[in-house]
Amino acid sequence: MRNSSGFTLIEVVLALTILLVVMVGLATTTGKTAHVAVTSDRQEAAIELVQDKLDHIRVDPNYVALDTTYGGTEGSFPTLPGYARVTVFQRVTTSGNDFKRITVTVTGPGLPTAGIARTVTVAAP
Repeated sequence: MRNSSGFTLIEVVLALTILLVVMVGLATTTGKTAHVAVTSDRQEAAIELVQDKLDHIRVDPNYVALDTTYGGTEGSFPTLPGYARVTVFQRVTTSGNDFKRITVTVTGPGLPTAGIARTVTVAAP
């Protein structure tokens, strides 16, 4: 038999099998990472909607009209179809002090069932 260089058929098949296993593993990992990134982006958008509403409420000097100005449900967000933002006010009076507890909740596709919610308390001036 002559001395020949190169790979045998068994070596080529073994190398291709190892390459296939590595490629499938990478594809699976990349798919999971992409799903987490999309979910994270949706949650970030919901948190931004919540914080935006709360920031507007906090800087409004008209404490008496906060309920009527900002309370209710909004659902027209052009870049976030299917999302809804609900703002609820609860008046709390303790020892002669007047407070409003404000809860803003955003629900939509890709978010937890309860949505993303934040609560703050604003005191009367």
